[in-house]
Amino acid sequence: MYNSKIAGLGYYVPENVVTNHDLSKVMDTSDEWIQERTGIKERRHVIKGTDTTTSMGVKAAKIAIERAGIDKNDIDFIIFATLSPDYYFPGPGVLVQRDLEIDTVGALDVRNQCSGFVYAISVADQYVKSGMYQNVLVVGSELHSHGLDMTTRGRGVSVIFGDGAGAAVISREEDSTKGILSTHLHSEGQHAEELSLIAPGMGKRWVLDILKDNDPEDESYFPYMNGQFVFKNAVVRFSEVIMEGLQKNKLAPTDIDILIPHQANLRISQFVQKKFGLSDDQVYNNIMSYGNTTAASIPIALTEAWEEGKVKEGDLVVLAAFGSGFTWGSAIIRW
Repeated sequence: MYNSKIAGLGYYVPENVVTNHDLSKVMDTSDEWIQERTGIKERRHVIKGTDTTTSMGVKAAKIAIERAGIDKNDIDFIIFATLSPDYYFPGPGVLVQRDLEIDTVGALDVRNQCSGFVYAISVADQYVKSGMYQNVLVVGSELHSHGLDMTTRGRGVSVIFGDGAGAAVISREEDSTKGILSTHLHSEGQHAEELSLIAPGMGKRWVLDILKDNDPEDESYFPYMNGQFVFKNAVVRFSEVIMEGLQKNKLAPTDIDILIPHQANLRISQFVQKKFGLSDDQVYNNIMSYGNTTAASIPIALTEAWEEGKVKEGDLVVLAAFGSGFTWGSAIIRW
């Protein structure tokens, strides 16, 4: 049995910055209203006709592969986490394989939304630990902006989300005391509709019916979130799954060097930080600058933290996420 480690990290965000003041020009909102509820000051939106979910993922992946010190053809498997694929099908995993011009390795798509990257890391970890693969490319990428209701009607959701991508190369580690120590995954589908995008989906109606009806007031094509309900569940599940990971490895909250939470809402991160008695230096947040980038949020934040020297060799790094599904998970890593 091998161990696995994060050998390389990379991220990419579009250049187009959208501030809270920009949003106040197209919907009834304000910088104060958004910051008070979410902590977000600005986010990035793709300009139509430029990037796609896949192209952003490819740009992040190239950086991660270079930093891992390997050739792209050393990648044995690709895992792509997203809720915003370029196409209904096929998924973006195969498009990354094509665009990176990697040999015909397997490609897997993960549809676990905000928890997608943690789920993908867990899958990659198992593949490497079993000896099946030596280098697995994991990508989390999202293009939310093209599917948001950018009006007052949709402001409760649309002000939160941004576009971007992050990537990691998961590689074999011979030292059993380092790398990904454990991952922990959960779901609770009874709350699926509390944070969801119902259409387009084959469970709603046939495609021909959609074209025939063409109802401009059909809100099922925009994301829906029961904000207070999601918040209450998130703070509980974040805490539970972090403790689960620590206890599995006979560790305590005081052993955490840095927590990288999914950037869902700054208020959620602050609640968890207070619960575990962590200092500002022990929790990395960048939602202020990028908004919620769903499956991309953890790899973007982890990469930035590493680039800033806040993730160092020997550190205990904890990743944790909660989101639509509901799904949630954590990863305990000795860097």
